[in-house]
Amino acid sequence: MQKSSDPIKITVIGGGSWATALVKILSENNVKINWWLKDADDVKHIKEFGKNPRYLSNIQINPRKVKPSTDLKKSLEGTQIVLLVVPAAFIEEVLNTLKVEDLQNKIIVSAIKGMVPSENLLVTDFAEKKFKLSPSNLCVIAGPCHSEEIALEKRSYLTIAGNDKVVSEKVAQLLNCRYVMTSIIQDLYGIEYCAVMKNIIAMACGIARGLNYGDNFQAVLVSNAMQEIKRFLDVVHPGRRDMDASAYLGDLLVTCYSPYSRNRTLGYMVGQGYSVRAAMAEMNMIAEGYFAVSCVHELNKKYNVNMPITKTVYNVLYEKISPIMEVRILENSMR
Repeated sequence: MQKSSDPIKITVIGGGSWATALVKILSENNVKINWWLKDADDVKHIKEFGKNPRYLSNIQINPRKVKPSTDLKKSLEGTQIVLLVVPAAFIEEVLNTLKVEDLQNKIIVSAIKGMVPSENLLVTDFAEKKFKLSPSNLCVIAGPCHSEEIALEKRSYLTIAGNDKVVSEKVAQLLNCRYVMTSIIQDLYGIEYCAVMKNIIAMACGIARGLNYGDNFQAVLVSNAMQEIKRFLDVVHPGRRDMDASAYLGDLLVTCYSPYSRNRTLGYMVGQGYSVRAAMAEMNMIAEGYFAVSCVHELNKKYNVNMPITKTVYNVLYEKISPIMEVRILENSMR
């Protein structure tokens, strides 16, 4: 039996900026972290210098609490909580190396704000289906929160959404520290869908900015976007929810307005005339919204929700329609 003073054993899967930030947050508490990264050179560098060489390299990794590794199965041994922090487009590839028993009886926390492209599924739905997980052991992490501000220890807020209040509270306590405040909510699927949608909206804002639209237009765009997200959520996962809460509206705002937003940056570059491939190559980071907009577009063929902003982003990124033409069409649909 685990004593209350014993450290909680956690596995973090992913080596990007958000994974690095979460490792930093968790390290503020009484934990032992097995940190899985794909790249062996990154693991070696972290072991030698205590820093992630690719992302947020100003963060000092605590070697007494964090053990990096490229062996995923070994990283999962004896841990109680697993954080998934791999881009949604690659999570299937990573998890395909595991068996059902590898994740049984563990709390699975998705910090991924995207959908699994091959199946148009939320990450929690995909994990639950693939590994026969109990819905009570699933959680998601919502913002508003950028990893770059975590690195600077700026005051930040996280919302933990789950089906089981006790499980959510446990995860929230582990992510609460002197510069991060946490709260819980039970709208797991609403929060997860909203996190997917806000990345799509941020790309729309970036495209408009790239086309030299100003603050006035963006304010109308974001307010219309909130209505679009609500219409979508009311159909795909109906329920009572406060869309003004920080996990919904706050996360949308920070993603649409912050210069740290990679989705907004991708949209901006496309609006400026970059191809998607060129923009992604220059960013050297994954913008979840690029894959998410295709998933939502396909999903909405079933529900037929009025989603003009999502349609605009899809047409620009996948149908290669002129951003100028698409945003002009969008103008007429907004009030």
